Amino acid sequence: MSAVWDFADFDDHEHVHMFRDRASGLTAVIAVHSTHLGPGAGGVRYWHYPQRAAAITDALRLSRGMSYKNAMAGLPLGGGKGVILADEGQAKTPELLAAFGRAVESLGGAYVTAEDVGMSVADMVEIARATRHVSGLPAAGDAVGGNPSPLTALGVYLGIKAAIREKLGTDSAAGVRVAVQGVGSVGEGVARRLAADGAKLILADVDLARAKALSEELGADLADSAAIMEVEAEVLSPNALGATLTEQSIERLKVSIVAGAANNQLATDADGQRIHDRGIVYAPDYVINAGGIINVALEYLGQGSREEVESRIGAIPGRLAEIWAESKASGIPASVVADRMAQTLIGRN
Repeated sequence: MSAVWDFADFDDHEHVHMFRDRASGLTAVIAVHSTHLGPGAGGVRYWHYPQRAAAITDALRLSRGMSYKNAMAGLPLGGGKGVILADEGQAKTPELLAAFGRAVESLGGAYVTAEDVGMSVADMVEIARATRHVSGLPAAGDAVGGNPSPLTALGVYLGIKAAIREKLGTDSAAGVRVAVQGVGSVGEGVARRLAADGAKLILADVDLARAKALSEELGADLADSAAIMEVEAEVLSPNALGATLTEQSIERLKVSIVAGAANNQLATDADGQRIHDRGIVYAPDYVINAGGIINVALEYLGQGSREEVESRIGAIPGRLAEIWAESKASGIPASVVADRMAQTLIGRN
């Protein structure tokens, strides 16, 4: 295997740590991209990777995205990400989660962890038994914290409406066809909000039963998870795993807007130019999906209330509008405009 700094997605990361705890079975990667604005904050995902190198790549890409996300959200935090490698069929145990908590604690606050794919609020409680540097813990009443997914969904919904306004010139989602790729905790929340607005939904998920149940409840159409990228609609909302926007898939898109919660939607930097060249309005993922990190960040920092969280999430459409305006004026893809803004904020431009 190549050294970490030889990976294509290594971007002057400040720390990249590999952890192995034989007793619990923990194998994990924690990547800290930047602490320029504060401790590197970002969730930990529990995922099966056919090749371990893919887990390192994921951690590198996701931690860089968190640096950009936190900076663009105006948070005093840097970017980091954790990945726990799950052997096929391996169950999470309290011992494994405690071992990950000890790994986080060993970094002395350089990394703050939270919930991500494959993890839950209950898992955060277990991790918190071994480290102070964790957020997304159960929240009572109007307190911030808890499951970040509903607030991520809120930001994505507001971002989709901003994109509809930008491209279609209307403030209403009524009658707008939206293809929702992935109806997990975030995608389901996005779909429910759009359905309440009267949008015409097409849903897809690798869990066909889940997508079918939600489509029946909301009166939405159902698409195969492999075909959702090619359906005819105004909006494609990717809310599953990343790297779905490739040279090949972009050529086949039949939408005028791409806006969703999935991290790292562009397979390569060149794909941002391809989206731009097709005249598709693209919402940079780390801008539109910042609702969850805003929630857990204010929890960790001990700042604000649910009202403050929602107010900050309400600023997402304005940030997107600023990016699109600069993209129009300069002819530079929205993905590049956003990256340059974020790089300036973290002192790398």
